[in-house]
Amino acid sequence: MDRDQTLGRLRERILRYAASKLQKDAAEDVAQEVLMVLHEKYAAVQDIEDLLPLSLEIARYKIWSARRKTVRRGEHTSVSVDDLPLAGAGPDPLAQTETRERVDRLEAALLQLGDRCRELFRLKLEGLSFPEIKKRLKVESVNTLYTWDFRCRKQLAEKLDA
Repeated sequence: MDRDQTLGRLRERILRYAASKLQKDAAEDVAQEVLMVLHEKYAAVQDIEDLLPLSLEIARYKIWSARRKTVRRGEHTSVSVDDLPLAGAGPDPLAQTETRERVDRLEAALLQLGDRCRELFRLKLEGLSFPEIKKRLKVESVNTLYTWDFRCRKQLAEKLDA
């Protein structure tokens, strides 16, 4: 059996393993990534007895990576469009009042923060990534931004609790 046939059989096995741990689309992506790693880094390995455990180990790491990425992006808490409330069904007056009071408290707390924190929050709310914010604020390292962000969020939380 040549390498292409071996990888074809192996792909099905990897796909079944990944599908038992992830959704179908993500499992197909994992299987494809595993095959790419096998093709690029392990071209010398020919026997299916050697390729199978190697590919399943690579798949395991790829599955962990996919799960971490899902959690990092917040996709694991996403809500189906079917579960969203109907348009036009606005919140009741009590909920509107509570929301307005929270917004007022947030605005007051933000005004008590320094200019750097307010600018950082504004850029994050515009949807800029940390590397883009780094360029915009002319900061040397993105780690500096992470530190600023942590401190600003901590200050904001303290102001909101007070």
